[in-house]
Amino acid sequence: MNYQETVNWMFNQLPLYQFQGAIAYKKDLTNTILLSKHLGNPDKNLKFIHVAGTNGKGSTSHLLASVLQEAGYKVGLYTSPHLKDFRERIKINGIEISEDFVCEFIAKHKNFFETNDLSFFEMTVGLAFDYFKNEKIDIAIIEVGMGGRLDSTNIITPLLSVITNIGKDHTQFLGTTFKSIATEKAGIIKQNIPVIIGEYTSETKPVFLAKANETKSEIYFASDLIWDDFPSDLIGAYQISNKKTALQTLRILNSQKEFQVSEAAIKTGFLNVVKNTGLQGRWQQLNSAPKVICDTAHNKHGLEIVLNQLKTERFETLHFVFGVVNDKDLDEILSLFPKNAIYYFCKPNIPRGLDATILAQKSKEFGLHGKVYNSVSEAYKNALQNATTTDFIYIGGSTFVVGEIL
Repeated sequence: MNYQETVNWMFNQLPLYQFQGAIAYKKDLTNTILLSKHLGNPDKNLKFIHVAGTNGKGSTSHLLASVLQEAGYKVGLYTSPHLKDFRERIKINGIEISEDFVCEFIAKHKNFFETNDLSFFEMTVGLAFDYFKNEKIDIAIIEVGMGGRLDSTNIITPLLSVITNIGKDHTQFLGTTFKSIATEKAGIIKQNIPVIIGEYTSETKPVFLAKANETKSEIYFASDLIWDDFPSDLIGAYQISNKKTALQTLRILNSQKEFQVSEAAIKTGFLNVVKNTGLQGRWQQLNSAPKVICDTAHNKHGLEIVLNQLKTERFETLHFVFGVVNDKDLDEILSLFPKNAIYYFCKPNIPRGLDATILAQKSKEFGLHGKVYNSVSEAYKNALQNATTTDFIYIGGSTFVVGEIL
Protein backbone atom coordinates (compact mmCIF):
# COMPACT_ATOMS: atom_id res chain seq x y z
CA MET A 1 0.00 0.00 0.00
CA ASN A 2 1.15 3.55 -0.70
CA TYR A 3 0.87 6.22 1.98
CA GLN A 4 -2.69 7.31 1.20
CA GLU A 5 -3.86 3.71 1.00
CA THR A 6 -2.13 2.98 4.31
CA VAL A 7 -3.75 5.94 6.05
CA ASN A 8 -7.15 5.03 4.57
CA TRP A 9 -6.73 1.49 5.91
CA MET A 10 -5.86 2.83 9.35
CA PHE A 11 -8.93 5.07 9.42
CA ASN A 12 -11.37 2.59 7.87
CA GLN A 13 -10.31 -0.66 9.51
CA LEU A 14 -9.53 0.39 13.06
CA PRO A 15 -11.73 2.08 15.67
CA LEU A 16 -10.89 5.78 15.78
CA TYR A 17 -12.56 8.02 18.36
CA GLN A 18 -11.68 11.10 16.33
CA PHE A 19 -14.15 10.05 13.65
CA GLN A 20 -16.42 7.43 15.21
CA GLY A 21 -16.88 8.50 18.82
CA ALA A 22 -17.63 6.22 21.77
CA ILE A 23 -17.29 2.92 19.89
CA ALA A 24 -13.54 3.52 19.52
CA TYR A 25 -12.78 3.97 23.21
CA LYS A 26 -11.13 1.09 25.06
CA LYS A 27 -10.88 1.15 28.84
CA ASP A 28 -7.85 -1.06 29.04
CA LEU A 29 -4.06 -0.82 28.59
CA THR A 30 -3.61 -4.53 27.90
CA ASN A 31 -3.30 -4.15 24.13
CA THR A 32 -0.84 -1.25 24.37
CA ILE A 33 1.37 -3.27 26.71
CA LEU A 34 1.08 -6.25 24.35
CA LEU A 35 2.08 -4.09 21.36
CA SER A 36 5.01 -2.56 23.22
CA LYS A 37 6.30 -6.04 24.02
CA HIS A 38 5.83 -7.06 20.37
CA LEU A 39 7.94 -4.04 19.33
CA GLY A 40 10.69 -4.77 21.86
CA ASN A 41 9.44 -2.29 24.48
CA PRO A 42 10.74 0.88 22.79
CA ASP A 43 9.25 3.02 25.58
CA LYS A 44 11.69 1.49 28.07
CA ASN A 45 14.61 3.14 26.27
CA LEU A 46 13.19 6.65 25.90
CA LYS A 47 12.99 9.77 28.07
CA PHE A 48 9.55 11.38 28.28
CA ILE A 49 7.54 14.31 29.54
CA HIS A 50 3.88 13.24 29.76
CA VAL A 51 1.21 15.94 29.29
CA ALA A 52 -2.49 15.55 30.14
CA GLY A 53 -5.34 18.03 30.65
CA THR A 54 -8.69 19.08 29.25
CA ASN A 55 -7.37 22.12 27.39
CA GLY A 56 -3.92 23.51 26.63
CA LYS A 57 -2.05 20.22 26.54
CA GLY A 58 -1.29 20.59 22.83
CA SER A 59 0.03 24.14 23.19
CA THR A 60 1.99 23.21 26.33
CA SER A 61 3.51 20.20 24.58
CA HIS A 62 4.57 22.34 21.62
CA LEU A 63 6.01 25.03 23.90
CA LEU A 64 8.11 22.41 25.69
CA ALA A 65 9.27 20.87 22.42
CA SER A 66 10.22 24.25 20.95
CA VAL A 67 12.31 25.22 23.98
CA LEU A 68 14.08 21.85 24.16
CA GLN A 69 14.90 22.13 20.45
CA GLU A 70 16.39 25.58 21.07
CA ALA A 71 18.45 24.01 23.86
CA GLY A 72 20.02 21.71 21.28
CA TYR A 73 18.16 18.47 21.92
CA LYS A 74 16.62 16.07 19.42
CA VAL A 75 12.98 16.20 20.48
CA GLY A 76 10.16 13.81 19.65
CA LEU A 77 6.62 15.18 19.80
CA TYR A 78 3.48 13.03 19.89
CA THR A 79 0.13 14.88 19.80
CA SER A 80 -3.46 14.45 18.69
CA PRO A 81 -5.65 14.98 16.83
CA HIS A 82 -4.18 16.12 13.52
CA LEU A 83 -5.66 18.94 11.47
CA LYS A 84 -4.78 17.94 7.91
CA ASP A 85 -2.42 14.96 7.75
CA PHE A 86 -1.98 12.02 10.13
CA ARG A 87 1.79 12.61 10.17
CA GLU A 88 1.30 15.83 12.17
CA ARG A 89 0.86 13.59 15.22
CA ILE A 90 4.45 12.34 15.21
CA LYS A 91 7.35 14.75 14.73
CA ILE A 92 11.03 15.10 15.54
CA ASN A 93 12.31 18.68 15.80
CA GLY A 94 9.22 19.86 13.97
CA ILE A 95 9.63 17.46 11.03
CA GLU A 96 6.76 15.04 10.49
CA ILE A 97 7.36 11.30 10.41
CA SER A 98 8.03 10.16 6.84
CA GLU A 99 5.35 8.54 4.71
CA ASP A 100 7.73 5.62 4.11
CA PHE A 101 8.14 4.90 7.83
CA VAL A 102 4.36 4.91 8.35
CA CYS A 103 3.83 2.55 5.39
CA GLU A 104 6.62 0.19 6.40
CA PHE A 105 5.49 0.06 10.04
CA ILE A 106 1.89 -0.77 9.12
CA ALA A 107 2.90 -3.34 6.52
CA LYS A 108 5.31 -5.05 8.93
CA HIS A 109 2.84 -5.29 11.81
CA LYS A 110 -0.55 -5.38 10.03
CA ASN A 111 -1.20 -9.03 10.87
CA PHE A 112 -0.46 -8.36 14.55
CA PHE A 113 -2.88 -5.40 14.58
CA GLU A 114 -5.65 -7.43 13.00
CA THR A 115 -5.08 -10.54 15.10
CA ASN A 116 -5.18 -8.58 18.35
CA ASP A 117 -7.88 -6.10 17.29
CA LEU A 118 -5.76 -3.07 18.15
CA SER A 119 -7.39 0.35 18.13
CA PHE A 120 -6.13 3.30 16.11
CA PHE A 121 -4.80 4.90 19.29
CA GLU A 122 -2.90 1.82 20.43
CA MET A 123 -1.33 1.31 17.03
CA THR A 124 -0.37 4.99 16.67
CA VAL A 125 1.29 5.09 20.09
CA GLY A 126 3.33 2.03 19.11
CA LEU A 127 4.30 3.70 15.84
CA ALA A 128 5.45 6.86 17.65
CA PHE A 129 7.55 5.01 20.22
CA ASP A 130 9.11 2.75 17.59
CA TYR A 131 9.95 5.79 15.43
CA PHE A 132 11.44 7.75 18.31
CA LYS A 133 13.60 4.80 19.34
CA ASN A 134 14.72 4.21 15.75
CA GLU A 135 15.70 7.88 15.36
CA LYS A 136 17.56 7.96 18.70
CA ILE A 137 15.88 11.07 20.07
CA ASP A 138 17.03 12.69 23.31
CA ILE A 139 13.57 13.26 24.79
CA ALA A 140 9.91 12.96 23.75
CA ILE A 141 6.95 15.13 24.70
CA ILE A 142 3.91 12.85 24.83
CA GLU A 143 0.41 14.32 24.82
CA VAL A 144 -2.36 12.20 26.30
CA GLY A 145 -5.13 11.44 23.81
CA MET A 146 -8.04 11.42 26.26
CA GLY A 147 -8.21 11.17 30.03
CA GLY A 148 -4.98 9.76 31.39
CA ARG A 149 -5.32 6.71 33.58
CA LEU A 150 -6.47 4.44 30.74
CA ASP A 151 -5.04 6.36 27.79
CA SER A 152 -2.79 4.34 25.49
CA THR A 153 0.15 6.63 26.25
CA ASN A 154 0.03 5.76 29.94
CA ILE A 155 2.39 2.80 29.72
CA ILE A 156 5.36 5.20 29.95
CA THR A 157 7.39 6.20 32.98
CA PRO A 158 8.23 9.85 32.33
CA LEU A 159 10.75 12.21 33.86
CA LEU A 160 7.85 14.54 34.65
CA SER A 161 4.06 14.41 34.52
CA VAL A 162 2.11 17.53 33.55
CA ILE A 163 -1.64 18.18 33.94
CA THR A 164 -2.67 21.49 32.40
CA ASN A 165 -6.22 21.89 33.75
CA ILE A 166 -9.56 20.20 34.27
CA GLY A 167 -12.73 21.02 32.34
CA LYS A 168 -15.80 19.05 31.33
CA ASP A 169 -15.16 17.20 28.10
CA HIS A 170 -15.62 13.55 27.05
CA THR A 171 -17.87 13.18 30.08
CA GLN A 172 -19.31 9.90 28.74
CA PHE A 173 -15.89 8.37 29.40
CA LEU A 174 -14.28 10.44 32.15
CA GLY A 175 -17.25 11.28 34.38
CA THR A 176 -19.48 14.30 34.81
CA THR A 177 -17.83 15.99 37.80
CA PHE A 178 -14.55 17.88 38.04
CA LYS A 179 -13.48 15.43 40.73
CA SER A 180 -14.05 12.36 38.55
CA ILE A 181 -12.34 13.93 35.54
CA ALA A 182 -9.40 15.04 37.69
CA THR A 183 -9.10 11.48 38.99
CA GLU A 184 -8.76 10.16 35.43
CA LYS A 185 -6.18 12.81 34.50
CA ALA A 186 -4.26 12.19 37.74
CA GLY A 187 -3.82 8.62 36.57
CA ILE A 188 -0.66 9.71 34.74
CA ILE A 189 1.07 10.56 38.04
CA LYS A 190 3.68 7.85 38.64
CA GLN A 191 5.59 6.65 41.68
CA ASN A 192 8.25 9.19 42.72
CA ILE A 193 7.82 11.18 39.50
CA PRO A 194 7.29 14.95 39.98
CA VAL A 195 4.01 16.37 38.69
CA ILE A 196 3.25 19.91 37.52
CA ILE A 197 -0.34 21.15 37.68
CA GLY A 198 -1.14 24.05 35.36
CA GLU A 199 -4.45 25.22 36.85
CA TYR A 200 -6.56 23.91 39.71
CA THR A 201 -9.86 24.54 41.45
CA SER A 202 -11.11 23.84 44.97
CA GLU A 203 -12.56 20.57 43.59
CA THR A 204 -9.51 19.35 41.69
CA LYS A 205 -6.61 20.36 43.96
CA PRO A 206 -7.42 17.76 46.66
CA VAL A 207 -7.51 15.04 44.00
CA PHE A 208 -4.03 15.96 42.76
CA LEU A 209 -2.63 16.28 46.26
CA ALA A 210 -4.03 12.90 47.29
CA LYS A 211 -2.62 11.15 44.22
CA ALA A 212 0.78 12.83 44.62
CA ASN A 213 0.84 11.78 48.26
CA GLU A 214 -0.07 8.20 47.31
CA THR A 215 2.73 8.00 44.74
CA LYS A 216 5.23 10.01 46.82
CA SER A 217 5.50 12.51 43.97
CA GLU A 218 6.60 16.11 44.43
CA ILE A 219 3.81 18.37 43.20
CA TYR A 220 4.09 21.90 41.78
CA PHE A 221 1.28 24.33 40.95
CA ALA A 222 2.31 26.46 37.97
CA SER A 223 -0.55 28.96 38.35
CA ASP A 224 1.02 30.07 41.65
CA LEU A 225 4.27 30.88 39.85
CA ILE A 226 5.31 34.54 40.08
CA TRP A 227 7.02 35.53 36.84
CA ASP A 228 7.55 38.15 34.18
CA ASP A 229 5.62 37.03 31.13
CA PHE A 230 7.78 35.79 28.24
CA PRO A 231 6.42 36.85 24.83
CA SER A 232 5.46 34.09 22.40
CA ASP A 233 4.23 33.65 18.86
CA LEU A 234 1.25 31.82 20.41
CA ILE A 235 -0.93 34.88 20.94
CA GLY A 236 -4.20 33.59 22.41
CA ALA A 237 -4.98 34.95 25.88
CA TYR A 238 -5.15 31.38 27.20
CA GLN A 239 -1.48 30.88 26.33
CA ILE A 240 -0.43 32.76 29.49
CA SER A 241 -1.43 29.74 31.56
CA ASN A 242 0.22 27.33 29.11
CA LYS A 243 3.47 29.32 29.21
CA LYS A 244 3.46 29.25 33.00
CA THR A 245 2.93 25.48 32.93
CA ALA A 246 5.74 24.98 30.42
CA LEU A 247 8.09 27.26 32.37
CA GLN A 248 7.46 25.47 35.66
CA THR A 249 8.02 22.13 33.91
CA LEU A 250 11.30 23.28 32.40
CA ARG A 251 12.57 24.56 35.73
CA ILE A 252 11.82 21.23 37.40
CA LEU A 253 13.48 19.45 34.47
CA ASN A 254 16.56 21.62 34.97
CA SER A 255 16.69 20.67 38.64
CA GLN A 256 16.96 17.00 37.67
CA LYS A 257 20.30 17.81 35.94
CA GLU A 258 19.83 15.32 33.08
CA PHE A 259 18.63 18.04 30.69
CA GLN A 260 19.72 21.68 30.93
CA VAL A 261 17.71 24.51 29.43
CA SER A 262 18.90 28.11 29.64
CA GLU A 263 16.70 31.19 30.05
CA ALA A 264 17.80 32.21 26.56
CA ALA A 265 16.53 28.91 25.14
CA ILE A 266 13.21 29.41 26.94
CA LYS A 267 12.76 32.92 25.55
CA THR A 268 13.74 31.92 22.02
CA GLY A 269 11.69 28.74 22.19
CA PHE A 270 8.57 30.60 23.31
CA LEU A 271 8.98 33.08 20.45
CA ASN A 272 9.35 30.40 17.77
CA VAL A 273 6.83 27.67 18.60
CA VAL A 274 5.10 27.72 15.22
CA LYS A 275 8.40 27.80 13.31
CA ASN A 276 9.99 25.07 15.44
CA THR A 277 7.04 22.68 15.79
CA GLY A 278 4.47 23.57 13.14
CA LEU A 279 1.63 24.13 15.62
CA GLN A 280 -1.54 25.49 14.01
CA GLY A 281 -5.11 26.39 14.94
CA ARG A 282 -4.52 28.29 18.20
CA TRP A 283 -5.95 31.80 17.78
CA GLN A 284 -4.41 31.68 14.32
CA GLN A 285 -4.92 34.68 12.07
CA LEU A 286 -5.72 33.80 8.45
CA ASN A 287 -6.59 37.24 7.08
CA SER A 288 -6.38 40.88 8.14
CA ALA A 289 -9.16 42.78 6.33
CA PRO A 290 -11.55 41.37 7.39
CA LYS A 291 -9.68 39.89 10.32
CA VAL A 292 -10.11 36.11 10.32
CA ILE A 293 -9.23 34.00 13.36
CA CYS A 294 -9.53 30.24 13.70
CA ASP A 295 -9.22 28.36 16.97
CA THR A 296 -9.63 24.71 17.94
CA ALA A 297 -11.37 25.44 21.29
CA HIS A 298 -14.36 23.09 21.42
CA ASN A 299 -15.52 22.62 25.02
CA LYS A 300 -16.97 25.00 27.60
CA HIS A 301 -13.67 25.68 29.37
CA GLY A 302 -11.80 26.47 26.16
CA LEU A 303 -14.62 28.38 24.48
CA GLU A 304 -15.16 30.64 27.49
CA ILE A 305 -11.57 31.82 27.19
CA VAL A 306 -11.52 32.45 23.43
CA LEU A 307 -14.94 34.10 23.43
CA ASN A 308 -13.80 36.42 26.21
CA GLN A 309 -10.77 37.30 24.11
CA LEU A 310 -13.13 37.97 21.20
CA LYS A 311 -14.77 40.71 23.30
CA THR A 312 -11.48 42.64 23.28
CA GLU A 313 -11.45 42.83 19.46
CA ARG A 314 -12.74 45.87 17.56
CA PHE A 315 -14.98 45.31 14.53
CA GLU A 316 -18.20 46.38 12.83
CA THR A 317 -19.91 43.01 12.42
CA LEU A 318 -19.02 39.60 13.81
CA HIS A 319 -19.32 36.50 11.61
CA PHE A 320 -19.14 32.94 12.97
CA VAL A 321 -18.29 29.92 10.79
CA PHE A 322 -19.56 27.33 13.23
CA GLY A 323 -19.75 23.53 13.33
CA VAL A 324 -19.56 20.85 16.02
CA VAL A 325 -19.49 17.07 16.50
CA ASN A 326 -22.63 15.16 17.37
CA ASP A 327 -21.73 14.24 20.96
CA LYS A 328 -21.26 17.86 22.01
CA ASP A 329 -23.37 19.15 24.93
CA LEU A 330 -24.98 22.04 23.04
CA ASP A 331 -26.90 23.33 26.06
CA GLU A 332 -23.59 23.85 27.84
CA ILE A 333 -21.79 25.74 25.06
CA LEU A 334 -24.39 27.63 23.02
CA SER A 335 -25.19 29.98 25.88
CA LEU A 336 -21.60 31.25 25.66
CA PHE A 337 -21.87 32.56 22.10
CA PRO A 338 -22.73 36.18 21.27
CA LYS A 339 -26.23 36.86 19.93
CA ASN A 340 -25.15 39.93 17.94
CA ALA A 341 -23.35 37.90 15.27
CA ILE A 342 -24.13 36.31 11.91
CA TYR A 343 -23.76 32.53 12.00
CA TYR A 344 -22.73 30.26 9.13
CA PHE A 345 -23.72 26.78 10.32
CA CYS A 346 -21.84 23.86 8.80
CA LYS A 347 -21.06 20.18 9.40
CA PRO A 348 -17.47 18.94 9.75
CA ASN A 349 -16.84 16.34 7.05
CA ILE A 350 -16.56 13.33 9.39
CA PRO A 351 -19.13 10.74 10.55
CA ARG A 352 -19.25 12.41 13.99
CA GLY A 353 -20.13 15.79 12.50
CA LEU A 354 -23.47 17.20 13.67
CA ASP A 355 -25.92 18.00 10.87
CA ALA A 356 -25.80 21.76 10.30
CA THR A 357 -29.61 22.02 10.21
CA ILE A 358 -29.85 20.48 13.68
CA LEU A 359 -27.15 22.84 14.94
CA ALA A 360 -28.98 25.85 13.47
CA GLN A 361 -32.31 24.81 15.01
CA LYS A 362 -30.75 24.29 18.43
CA SER A 363 -28.84 27.57 18.17
CA LYS A 364 -32.10 29.48 17.59
CA GLU A 365 -33.18 28.48 21.10
CA PHE A 366 -30.21 30.53 22.35
CA GLY A 367 -30.84 33.52 20.11
CA LEU A 368 -28.15 32.62 17.56
CA HIS A 369 -29.23 33.10 13.95
CA GLY A 370 -27.77 32.46 10.52
CA LYS A 371 -27.90 30.22 7.47
CA VAL A 372 -27.05 26.56 6.92
CA TYR A 373 -24.33 25.64 4.43
CA ASN A 374 -23.46 22.35 2.77
CA SER A 375 -19.80 22.39 3.82
CA VAL A 376 -17.27 24.19 5.98
CA SER A 377 -15.59 25.67 2.91
CA GLU A 378 -18.91 26.97 1.54
CA ALA A 379 -19.70 28.55 4.91
CA TYR A 380 -16.31 30.27 5.02
CA LYS A 381 -16.59 31.43 1.40
CA ASN A 382 -19.93 33.08 2.14
CA ALA A 383 -18.61 34.69 5.31
CA LEU A 384 -15.75 36.22 3.33
CA GLN A 385 -18.15 37.48 0.66
CA ASN A 386 -20.49 39.05 3.21
CA ALA A 387 -17.88 40.62 5.48
CA THR A 388 -16.48 44.10 5.01
CA THR A 389 -12.83 44.97 5.64
CA THR A 390 -13.72 46.19 9.16
CA ASP A 391 -15.58 43.01 10.15
CA PHE A 392 -14.33 40.00 12.11
CA ILE A 393 -14.72 36.32 11.14
CA TYR A 394 -14.25 33.59 13.73
CA ILE A 395 -13.93 29.96 12.61
CA GLY A 396 -14.40 27.23 15.18
CA GLY A 397 -16.56 25.05 17.37
CA SER A 398 -14.61 21.94 16.43
CA THR A 399 -11.04 20.92 15.66
CA PHE A 400 -12.35 19.45 12.41
CA VAL A 401 -13.89 22.74 11.24
CA VAL A 402 -10.50 24.42 11.69
CA GLY A 403 -8.72 21.50 10.00
CA GLU A 404 -10.88 21.81 6.89
CA ILE A 405 -10.17 25.54 6.59
CA LEU A 406 -6.43 25.10 7.05
